[in-house]
Amino acid sequence: MSERGMCSRREADLWIERGWVFVDGERVSELGTRIKADAEISISKEAKHDQAKQVTVLLNKPVGYVSGQPEPGFTPAITLITADNQLKQSGDPEFKPWMLRSLAPSGRLDIDSTGLLVLTQDGRVAKKLIGDDSQVEKEYLVRVAGEMIKGGLELLNHGLELDGQALKPARVKQLNEDQLHFILKEGKKRQIRRMCELVGLRVIGLKRVRIGRVKLGDLEIGQWRFLRADEAF
Repeated sequence: MSERGMCSRREADLWIERGWVFVDGERVSELGTRIKADAEISISKEAKHDQAKQVTVLLNKPVGYVSGQPEPGFTPAITLITADNQLKQSGDPEFKPWMLRSLAPSGRLDIDSTGLLVLTQDGRVAKKLIGDDSQVEKEYLVRVAGEMIKGGLELLNHGLELDGQALKPARVKQLNEDQLHFILKEGKKRQIRRMCELVGLRVIGLKRVRIGRVKLGDLEIGQWRFLRADEAF
């Protein structure tokens, strides 16, 4: 079910235990049940209702906040998801504290970076953004210092490796003397900063402005909003 993008593995386990999953029309309630690769899987109206309640939010993360697990002395970005920091839109549900349960970041944005961070309860969204086979683009504006080595821009686009692995092709262009524009389809730890170091540059500012088809837009630093029903990554 997770591989088909229907839900997260945790959701699948819960729904199976509750009898909300059907394979070729037959209810399945035992975890680990083996099925044919081409079997038809469907879920009950209860599972669909459970999934519809899950929220996804977009945050303009400030510098100084960690996106994932809290580190000693630092504050996790989820603490900014409050009613006071919300950018309200027409048709939004009312923010409730229960919406913070199981809300987790989908993708890294390090403590020294700012911009678009997605937090979601929806396993389908998380898989699309950070799954091993994710093809979702992430777009960044990067301010740099230093002098790029000869052929550095070509290397940033394709030809570098990190942690002993070749990086996927990127789309990198120089906007001006101290600013680069990156579009990536992967997100290794501090990837852009490390890529820039390999070509003689030091990142002094990094801002993520788009994930897939969803843009940061007019969200102010520290502000968040719900993903709208008409939006998709």
